[in-house]
Amino acid sequence: MFGVLRPVATLLVGVALLLTGHGLLTLLLPLRGAAEGFDAVAIGLLGSAYFAGFVAGCLHGPHLVRSAGHIRAFAAVVCGVSAVAFAYPLLVGEVPWAVMRFGFGYGLAVFYLVVESWLNDRATNATRGLLLGTYIMINHAAMAGGQMMLFAYPVSGFELFALAGILLSVAAIPVALTRLPQPPPITEVRFRPGRLWRASPAGLVGSLMVGVANGAFWGLGPVAAMGFGLDARGAAIFMTVAVLAGAVTQVPVGRLSDRMDRRLVLAALLVLAIATGLALFLAAPGGLALLALSALFGAVALPCYSLAAAHAYDHADPSDYVGTASSLLLVNGLGSILGPVLAALLLQAAPGGGLFLFMAATHATLLAFILWRLRRRAAPALRESFDVAATSPATIGAVLTPASAGEGVPPAAN
Repeated sequence: MFGVLRPVATLLVGVALLLTGHGLLTLLLPLRGAAEGFDAVAIGLLGSAYFAGFVAGCLHGPHLVRSAGHIRAFAAVVCGVSAVAFAYPLLVGEVPWAVMRFGFGYGLAVFYLVVESWLNDRATNATRGLLLGTYIMINHAAMAGGQMMLFAYPVSGFELFALAGILLSVAAIPVALTRLPQPPPITEVRFRPGRLWRASPAGLVGSLMVGVANGAFWGLGPVAAMGFGLDARGAAIFMTVAVLAGAVTQVPVGRLSDRMDRRLVLAALLVLAIATGLALFLAAPGGLALLALSALFGAVALPCYSLAAAHAYDHADPSDYVGTASSLLLVNGLGSILGPVLAALLLQAAPGGGLFLFMAATHATLLAFILWRLRRRAAPALRESFDVAATSPATIGAVLTPASAGEGVPPAAN
Protein backbone atom coordinates (compact mmCIF):
# COMPACT_ATOMS: atom_id res chain seq x y z
CA MET A 1 0.00 0.00 0.00
CA PHE A 2 2.66 2.52 1.01
CA GLY A 3 4.69 1.60 -2.04
CA VAL A 4 1.75 2.58 -4.25
CA LEU A 5 1.03 5.85 -2.44
CA ARG A 6 4.58 7.06 -1.81
CA PRO A 7 5.25 8.31 -5.39
CA VAL A 8 2.11 10.49 -5.34
CA ALA A 9 2.33 11.59 -1.71
CA THR A 10 3.11 15.20 -2.65
CA LEU A 11 0.03 15.38 -4.85
CA LEU A 12 -2.17 13.96 -2.09
CA VAL A 13 -0.75 16.43 0.44
CA GLY A 14 -1.60 19.28 -1.93
CA VAL A 15 -5.12 17.95 -2.35
CA ALA A 16 -5.58 17.66 1.42
CA LEU A 17 -4.43 21.24 2.03
CA LEU A 18 -6.56 22.75 -0.71
CA LEU A 19 -9.67 20.77 0.18
CA THR A 20 -9.31 21.76 3.83
CA GLY A 21 -9.41 25.41 2.81
CA HIS A 22 -12.27 24.72 0.42
CA GLY A 23 -14.24 22.90 3.12
CA LEU A 24 -13.83 25.86 5.46
CA LEU A 25 -15.07 28.30 2.81
CA THR A 26 -18.00 26.08 1.84
CA LEU A 27 -19.31 26.36 5.39
CA LEU A 28 -18.11 29.88 6.17
CA LEU A 29 -19.65 31.71 3.24
CA PRO A 30 -23.33 30.84 3.88
CA LEU A 31 -22.92 31.64 7.57
CA ARG A 32 -21.14 34.93 6.94
CA GLY A 33 -23.67 35.79 4.24
CA ALA A 34 -26.53 35.25 6.68
CA ALA A 35 -24.72 37.42 9.24
CA GLU A 36 -24.34 40.15 6.60
CA GLY A 37 -28.09 40.10 5.91
CA PHE A 38 -28.17 38.01 2.71
CA ASP A 39 -31.54 36.29 2.32
CA ALA A 40 -31.90 32.58 1.55
CA VAL A 41 -32.27 33.14 -2.19
CA ALA A 42 -29.05 35.17 -2.34
CA ILE A 43 -27.18 32.48 -0.40
CA GLY A 44 -28.65 29.83 -2.70
CA LEU A 45 -27.37 31.80 -5.69
CA LEU A 46 -23.86 31.65 -4.22
CA GLY A 47 -24.07 27.86 -4.24
CA SER A 48 -25.43 27.88 -7.79
CA ALA A 49 -22.64 30.21 -8.92
CA TYR A 50 -20.01 27.82 -7.55
CA PHE A 51 -21.46 24.83 -9.42
CA ALA A 52 -21.88 26.89 -12.60
CA GLY A 53 -18.18 27.76 -12.39
CA PHE A 54 -17.33 24.13 -11.72
CA VAL A 55 -19.19 22.98 -14.83
CA ALA A 56 -17.53 25.75 -16.85
CA GLY A 57 -14.14 24.59 -15.58
CA CYS A 58 -14.87 21.02 -16.60
CA LEU A 59 -15.85 22.17 -20.09
CA HIS A 60 -13.08 24.73 -20.63
CA GLY A 61 -10.38 23.41 -18.30
CA PRO A 62 -8.89 20.92 -20.79
CA HIS A 63 -8.26 23.77 -23.24
CA LEU A 64 -6.47 25.78 -20.54
CA VAL A 65 -4.30 22.84 -19.49
CA ARG A 66 -3.41 22.01 -23.10
CA SER A 67 -2.39 25.60 -23.88
CA ALA A 68 -0.54 26.42 -20.65
CA GLY A 69 0.66 23.00 -19.48
CA HIS A 70 -0.25 21.18 -16.27
CA ILE A 71 2.12 23.01 -13.92
CA ARG A 72 1.39 26.54 -15.16
CA ALA A 73 -2.37 25.96 -15.31
CA PHE A 74 -2.29 24.50 -11.81
CA ALA A 75 -0.27 27.41 -10.40
CA ALA A 76 -2.54 29.95 -12.06
CA VAL A 77 -5.80 28.58 -10.70
CA VAL A 78 -4.45 27.97 -7.19
CA CYS A 79 -3.23 31.58 -7.06
CA GLY A 80 -6.64 32.67 -8.29
CA VAL A 81 -8.70 30.77 -5.72
CA SER A 82 -6.36 31.87 -2.95
CA ALA A 83 -6.82 35.52 -3.96
CA VAL A 84 -10.58 35.01 -3.99
CA ALA A 85 -10.50 33.68 -0.42
CA PHE A 86 -8.81 36.86 0.79
CA ALA A 87 -11.14 39.05 -1.31
CA TYR A 88 -14.42 37.82 0.18
CA PRO A 89 -14.31 39.98 3.35
CA LEU A 90 -13.01 42.97 1.36
CA LEU A 91 -15.84 42.91 -1.20
CA VAL A 92 -18.90 41.94 0.82
CA GLY A 93 -21.96 41.87 -1.40
CA GLU A 94 -24.23 39.42 -3.14
CA VAL A 95 -23.06 40.18 -6.69
CA PRO A 96 -19.29 40.30 -5.97
CA TRP A 97 -19.51 37.07 -3.99
CA ALA A 98 -21.49 35.33 -6.75
CA VAL A 99 -18.84 36.33 -9.31
CA MET A 100 -16.08 35.13 -7.02
CA ARG A 101 -17.88 31.85 -6.32
CA PHE A 102 -18.13 31.25 -10.07
CA GLY A 103 -14.39 31.86 -10.44
CA PHE A 104 -13.65 29.67 -7.44
CA GLY A 105 -15.68 26.82 -8.93
CA TYR A 106 -13.84 27.14 -12.23
CA GLY A 107 -10.48 27.08 -10.45
CA LEU A 108 -11.39 24.03 -8.38
CA ALA A 109 -12.43 22.11 -11.49
CA VAL A 110 -9.10 22.82 -13.19
CA PHE A 111 -7.23 21.91 -9.99
CA TYR A 112 -8.96 18.53 -9.85
CA LEU A 113 -8.38 18.00 -13.55
CA VAL A 114 -4.63 18.53 -13.22
CA VAL A 115 -4.21 16.44 -10.06
CA GLU A 116 -6.33 13.56 -11.30
CA SER A 117 -4.48 13.50 -14.61
CA TRP A 118 -1.31 12.89 -12.61
CA LEU A 119 -2.91 10.27 -10.40
CA ASN A 120 -4.38 8.38 -13.35
CA ASP A 121 -1.07 8.60 -15.19
CA ARG A 122 0.69 6.96 -12.24
CA ALA A 123 -1.97 4.29 -11.69
CA THR A 124 -2.20 0.87 -13.27
CA ASN A 125 -5.15 -1.52 -13.43
CA ALA A 126 -3.72 -3.24 -10.34
CA THR A 127 -3.31 -0.06 -8.27
CA ARG A 128 -6.04 2.27 -9.56
CA GLY A 129 -8.67 1.24 -7.02
CA LEU A 130 -6.35 1.80 -4.04
CA LEU A 131 -4.92 5.04 -5.41
CA LEU A 132 -8.16 6.73 -6.41
CA GLY A 133 -10.06 5.32 -3.44
CA THR A 134 -7.46 6.86 -1.12
CA TYR A 135 -7.78 10.11 -3.04
CA ILE A 136 -11.58 10.22 -2.56
CA MET A 137 -11.26 9.42 1.15
CA ILE A 138 -8.79 12.30 1.51
CA ASN A 139 -11.37 14.51 -0.17
CA HIS A 140 -13.98 13.57 2.43
CA ALA A 141 -11.65 13.92 5.40
CA ALA A 142 -10.22 17.27 4.25
CA MET A 143 -13.65 18.76 3.65
CA ALA A 144 -14.80 17.67 7.10
CA GLY A 145 -11.60 18.94 8.73
CA GLY A 146 -11.97 22.30 7.04
CA GLN A 147 -15.51 22.66 8.32
CA MET A 148 -14.39 22.05 11.87
CA MET A 149 -11.86 24.90 11.55
CA LEU A 150 -14.82 27.22 11.92
CA PHE A 151 -14.25 26.86 15.67
CA ALA A 152 -10.94 28.72 15.42
CA TYR A 153 -12.23 32.28 14.96
CA PRO A 154 -15.50 34.23 14.84
CA VAL A 155 -17.49 34.09 11.60
CA SER A 156 -17.75 37.88 11.60
CA GLY A 157 -13.99 38.47 11.36
CA PHE A 158 -11.32 38.31 8.68
CA GLU A 159 -9.34 35.51 10.29
CA LEU A 160 -11.23 32.51 8.88
CA PHE A 161 -10.96 33.85 5.34
CA ALA A 162 -7.25 34.39 5.87
CA LEU A 163 -6.86 30.86 7.22
CA ALA A 164 -8.62 29.45 4.16
CA GLY A 165 -6.47 31.59 1.87
CA ILE A 166 -3.29 30.38 3.55
CA LEU A 167 -4.30 26.74 3.15
CA LEU A 168 -5.15 27.27 -0.51
CA SER A 169 -1.85 29.04 -1.12
CA VAL A 170 0.41 26.45 0.51
CA ALA A 171 -1.42 23.68 -1.36
CA ALA A 172 0.50 24.79 -4.44
CA ILE A 173 3.89 24.08 -2.90
CA PRO A 174 3.95 20.24 -2.84
CA VAL A 175 2.37 19.94 -6.29
CA ALA A 176 4.49 22.63 -7.96
CA LEU A 177 7.66 21.03 -6.60
CA THR A 178 6.69 17.46 -7.42
CA ARG A 179 9.30 15.41 -9.29
CA LEU A 180 6.64 13.37 -11.09
CA PRO A 181 6.68 13.76 -14.88
CA GLN A 182 3.74 15.66 -16.32
CA PRO A 183 1.00 13.38 -17.70
CA PRO A 184 0.20 13.19 -21.42
CA PRO A 185 -1.82 16.06 -22.93
CA ILE A 186 -5.50 16.05 -22.02
CA THR A 187 -7.68 14.90 -24.89
CA GLU A 188 -10.97 16.32 -26.10
CA VAL A 189 -14.03 14.94 -24.35
CA ARG A 190 -17.50 14.97 -25.89
CA PHE A 191 -20.50 15.33 -23.61
CA ARG A 192 -23.33 13.12 -24.86
CA PRO A 193 -26.32 13.14 -22.50
CA GLY A 194 -28.52 11.78 -25.29
CA ARG A 195 -26.40 8.66 -25.58
CA LEU A 196 -26.47 8.27 -21.79
CA TRP A 197 -30.27 8.56 -21.80
CA ARG A 198 -30.54 5.79 -24.37
CA ALA A 199 -28.13 3.59 -22.42
CA SER A 200 -29.28 4.32 -18.86
CA PRO A 201 -32.27 6.60 -18.21
CA ALA A 202 -32.06 5.85 -14.48
CA GLY A 203 -28.38 6.82 -14.42
CA LEU A 204 -28.98 10.13 -16.16
CA VAL A 205 -32.10 11.18 -14.23
CA GLY A 206 -30.57 9.93 -10.99
CA SER A 207 -27.45 12.02 -11.54
CA LEU A 208 -29.56 15.10 -12.31
CA MET A 209 -31.98 14.81 -9.40
CA VAL A 210 -29.32 13.90 -6.85
CA GLY A 211 -27.45 16.98 -8.07
CA VAL A 212 -30.55 19.08 -7.39
CA ALA A 213 -30.92 17.69 -3.85
CA ASN A 214 -27.28 17.55 -2.81
CA GLY A 215 -26.45 20.90 -4.42
CA ALA A 216 -29.16 22.43 -2.24
CA PHE A 217 -27.75 20.70 0.83
CA TRP A 218 -24.18 21.92 0.23
CA GLY A 219 -25.31 25.44 -0.61
CA LEU A 220 -27.91 25.96 2.13
CA GLY A 221 -27.24 23.29 4.77
CA PRO A 222 -25.44 25.69 7.16
CA VAL A 223 -28.28 28.22 6.89
CA ALA A 224 -30.85 25.50 7.53
CA ALA A 225 -28.90 24.40 10.60
CA MET A 226 -29.08 27.92 11.99
CA GLY A 227 -32.80 27.91 11.20
CA PHE A 228 -33.07 25.01 13.66
CA GLY A 229 -31.58 27.26 16.33
CA LEU A 230 -27.92 26.30 16.09
CA ASP A 231 -25.13 28.87 16.21
CA ALA A 232 -22.26 28.93 13.71
CA ARG A 233 -20.30 26.27 15.57
CA GLY A 234 -23.36 24.07 15.86
CA ALA A 235 -23.89 24.43 12.11
CA ALA A 236 -20.31 23.27 11.55
CA ILE A 237 -20.93 20.14 13.62
CA PHE A 238 -24.27 19.56 11.84
CA MET A 239 -22.63 19.61 8.39
CA THR A 240 -19.54 17.64 9.42
CA VAL A 241 -21.62 14.86 10.94
CA ALA A 242 -23.60 14.52 7.70
CA VAL A 243 -20.46 14.52 5.53
CA LEU A 244 -18.67 11.91 7.62
CA ALA A 245 -21.73 9.67 7.76
CA GLY A 246 -22.01 9.87 3.98
CA ALA A 247 -18.34 9.00 3.60
CA VAL A 248 -18.65 5.96 5.88
CA THR A 249 -21.61 4.46 3.98
CA GLN A 250 -20.28 4.98 0.43
CA VAL A 251 -18.40 1.70 0.10
CA PRO A 252 -20.75 -0.63 2.07
CA VAL A 253 -23.73 0.62 0.07
CA GLY A 254 -21.77 0.22 -3.14
CA ARG A 255 -20.69 -3.32 -2.29
CA LEU A 256 -24.31 -4.21 -1.46
CA SER A 257 -25.36 -2.92 -4.87
CA ASP A 258 -22.85 -5.30 -6.48
CA ARG A 259 -24.98 -8.20 -5.22
CA MET A 260 -28.42 -7.00 -6.38
CA ASP A 261 -30.12 -4.53 -8.69
CA ARG A 262 -28.52 -1.17 -7.91
CA ARG A 263 -31.84 0.56 -8.50
CA LEU A 264 -33.39 -1.37 -5.61
CA VAL A 265 -30.62 -0.21 -3.29
CA LEU A 266 -31.03 3.35 -4.58
CA ALA A 267 -34.79 3.16 -4.05
CA ALA A 268 -34.28 1.99 -0.46
CA LEU A 269 -31.89 4.87 0.23
CA LEU A 270 -34.36 7.33 -1.30
CA VAL A 271 -37.16 6.05 0.95
CA LEU A 272 -34.96 6.57 4.01
CA ALA A 273 -33.85 10.00 2.77
CA ILE A 274 -37.48 11.05 2.26
CA ALA A 275 -38.44 9.85 5.74
CA THR A 276 -35.46 11.64 7.31
CA GLY A 277 -36.12 14.86 5.40
CA LEU A 278 -39.78 14.85 6.45
CA ALA A 279 -38.78 14.18 10.06
CA LEU A 280 -36.45 17.17 10.02
CA PHE A 281 -39.19 19.33 8.49
CA LEU A 282 -42.07 18.22 10.72
CA ALA A 283 -40.30 17.74 14.05
CA ALA A 284 -37.74 20.57 13.81
CA PRO A 285 -35.63 18.77 16.44
CA GLY A 286 -32.76 20.17 18.42
CA GLY A 287 -29.71 18.92 20.29
CA LEU A 288 -28.62 15.33 19.84
CA ALA A 289 -31.79 14.40 17.95
CA LEU A 290 -30.93 16.98 15.28
CA LEU A 291 -27.38 15.67 14.96
CA ALA A 292 -28.62 12.08 14.78
CA LEU A 293 -31.00 12.95 11.96
CA SER A 294 -28.21 14.86 10.22
CA ALA A 295 -26.01 11.76 10.38
CA LEU A 296 -28.81 9.55 9.09
CA PHE A 297 -29.58 11.96 6.28
CA GLY A 298 -25.94 12.11 5.20
CA ALA A 299 -25.61 8.33 5.42
CA VAL A 300 -28.54 7.66 3.07
CA ALA A 301 -28.67 10.74 0.81
CA LEU A 302 -25.03 11.43 -0.05
CA PRO A 303 -24.25 7.94 -1.54
CA CYS A 304 -27.20 8.15 -3.97
CA TYR A 305 -25.12 9.67 -6.76
CA SER A 306 -22.62 6.84 -6.55
CA LEU A 307 -25.35 4.27 -7.17
CA ALA A 308 -26.82 6.21 -10.09
CA ALA A 309 -23.36 6.55 -11.65
CA ALA A 310 -22.52 2.87 -11.08
CA HIS A 311 -25.81 1.87 -12.73
CA ALA A 312 -24.93 4.04 -15.73
CA TYR A 313 -21.54 2.32 -16.02
CA ASP A 314 -23.30 -1.06 -15.94
CA HIS A 315 -25.04 -0.16 -19.21
CA ALA A 316 -22.14 1.71 -20.85
CA ASP A 317 -19.80 0.25 -23.41
CA PRO A 318 -16.24 0.12 -21.99
CA SER A 319 -15.04 2.19 -24.93
CA ASP A 320 -17.44 4.97 -23.88
CA TYR A 321 -16.58 5.21 -20.18
CA VAL A 322 -15.12 8.68 -20.67
CA GLY A 323 -18.25 9.89 -22.45
CA THR A 324 -20.41 8.34 -19.73
CA ALA A 325 -18.37 9.98 -16.98
CA SER A 326 -18.46 13.38 -18.66
CA SER A 327 -22.21 13.22 -19.26
CA LEU A 328 -22.85 12.22 -15.64
CA LEU A 329 -20.69 15.11 -14.52
CA LEU A 330 -22.53 17.57 -16.73
CA VAL A 331 -26.05 16.66 -15.63
CA ASN A 332 -25.01 16.40 -11.97
CA GLY A 333 -23.47 19.86 -12.18
CA LEU A 334 -26.56 21.30 -13.87
CA GLY A 335 -28.73 19.85 -11.13
CA SER A 336 -26.42 21.31 -8.50
CA ILE A 337 -26.84 24.74 -10.11
CA LEU A 338 -30.64 24.57 -9.92
CA GLY A 339 -30.97 23.03 -6.46
CA PRO A 340 -29.81 25.87 -4.19
CA VAL A 341 -31.99 28.50 -5.90
CA LEU A 342 -35.13 26.37 -5.87
CA ALA A 343 -34.61 25.22 -2.29
CA ALA A 344 -34.03 28.78 -1.08
CA LEU A 345 -37.66 29.64 -1.79
CA LEU A 346 -38.90 26.96 0.60
CA LEU A 347 -36.21 27.78 3.13
CA GLN A 348 -37.44 31.36 3.27
CA ALA A 349 -40.97 30.16 4.00
CA ALA A 350 -39.89 27.55 6.55
CA PRO A 351 -36.49 28.30 8.12
CA GLY A 352 -34.56 25.14 8.84
CA GLY A 353 -36.96 22.45 7.75
CA GLY A 354 -37.86 24.01 4.40
CA LEU A 355 -34.58 22.81 2.90
CA PHE A 356 -35.27 19.22 3.91
CA LEU A 357 -38.86 19.38 2.64
CA PHE A 358 -37.43 20.41 -0.73
CA MET A 359 -34.93 17.55 -0.69
CA ALA A 360 -37.64 15.08 0.35
CA ALA A 361 -39.76 16.21 -2.61
CA THR A 362 -36.77 15.89 -4.95
CA HIS A 363 -35.96 12.42 -3.66
CA ALA A 364 -39.64 11.40 -3.99
CA THR A 365 -39.64 12.49 -7.63
CA LEU A 366 -36.55 10.43 -8.32
CA LEU A 367 -37.99 7.46 -6.41
CA ALA A 368 -41.09 7.49 -8.62
CA PHE A 369 -38.90 7.47 -11.73
CA ILE A 370 -36.72 4.63 -10.41
CA LEU A 371 -39.77 2.50 -9.57
CA TRP A 372 -41.10 3.09 -13.08
CA ARG A 373 -37.78 2.05 -14.63
CA LEU A 374 -37.73 -1.11 -12.50
CA ARG A 375 -40.91 -2.18 -14.28
CA ARG A 376 -39.52 -1.34 -17.72
CA ARG A 377 -36.07 -2.92 -17.62
CA ALA A 378 -34.32 -5.76 -15.83
CA ALA A 379 -30.92 -5.38 -14.20
CA PRO A 380 -27.97 -6.20 -16.51
CA ALA A 381 -26.47 -9.66 -16.21
CA LEU A 382 -22.88 -8.39 -16.33
CA ARG A 383 -22.00 -5.33 -14.30
CA GLU A 384 -19.01 -3.27 -13.28
CA SER A 385 -17.95 -3.71 -9.67
CA PHE A 386 -18.51 -0.64 -7.53
CA ASP A 387 -15.64 1.87 -7.68
CA VAL A 388 -15.89 4.71 -5.16
CA ALA A 389 -13.43 6.82 -7.16
CA ALA A 390 -15.35 6.44 -10.41
CA THR A 391 -18.69 7.33 -8.86
CA SER A 392 -17.93 10.42 -6.80
CA PRO A 393 -20.05 13.52 -7.45
CA ALA A 394 -18.96 17.06 -8.13
CA THR A 395 -19.47 17.99 -4.51
CA ILE A 396 -16.70 15.59 -3.49
CA GLY A 397 -14.29 16.74 -6.10
CA ALA A 398 -13.53 14.12 -8.71
CA VAL A 399 -13.38 15.42 -12.27
CA LEU A 400 -13.24 13.53 -15.52
CA THR A 401 -9.66 12.60 -16.41
CA PRO A 402 -9.39 10.94 -19.81
CA ALA A 403 -5.83 9.72 -19.24
CA SER A 404 -6.99 6.24 -18.26
CA ALA A 405 -9.73 5.81 -20.84
CA GLY A 406 -7.76 3.37 -22.90
CA GLU A 407 -7.32 0.91 -20.05
CA GLY A 408 -10.91 -0.28 -20.03
CA VAL A 409 -11.79 0.94 -16.55
CA PRO A 410 -13.97 3.86 -15.50
CA PRO A 411 -11.89 6.98 -14.94
CA ALA A 412 -12.40 9.20 -11.95
CA ALA A 413 -15.65 11.00 -12.55
CA ASN A 414 -17.64 13.54 -10.72
